[in-house]
Amino acid sequence: MSTHVPEDATARLLLDGEAIEKALSRIAHEIIERNDGEAASGLDEVALVGIQSRGAPLASRLRRLVEERSGVALPVGALDITFHRDDVHVREGARPPGRQPVVRATSIAFPIEGMTVVLVDDVLYTGRTIRAAIDALLEFGRPARVQLAVLVDRGHRELPIRPDFVGKNLPTGREERIQVELVELDERDGVFLVDEREDAA
Repeated sequence: MSTHVPEDATARLLLDGEAIEKALSRIAHEIIERNDGEAASGLDEVALVGIQSRGAPLASRLRRLVEERSGVALPVGALDITFHRDDVHVREGARPPGRQPVVRATSIAFPIEGMTVVLVDDVLYTGRTIRAAIDALLEFGRPARVQLAVLVDRGHRELPIRPDFVGKNLPTGREERIQVELVELDERDGVFLVDEREDAA
């Protein structure tokens, strides 16, 4: 996925920084509401793991919002899924068509055994990224449950995966893609609808 909206692409702003913050605030509230009463330990056994690259800063933002509302500082980690994807043959040393995938850091410095792990990503599309993320996560242990929080659900699922927490449902066409930009990586916050196929990015 490209890291910014191409200058020659037709792009329409769907969510600005304020709308993103409101969406994340709602997700944080729902994470607290869903998990605080499920076990005696409540939020003490919940962790956030962001899928690289934009899921990682979103997970950090959710940690701050959850702590502001509940007083509980959730562990937060980052997960790279490059070697678990079913559409990139990097494990066999073959170069995939187009751009070579970028391998980013995985950092999960806490035990996930028996925890409720909330996977965090920017856009939910076919579901294949999430399937790869679950495979990657299970290499670190066996959580009690895995939940999914996404900023945007754009539809077009190819696998039976449904998010637990959604910031915004934004139906799209196959000839369009959703591009999320975050100040931590892109110097601005915004969700854009780009007139360009996902696989062309």
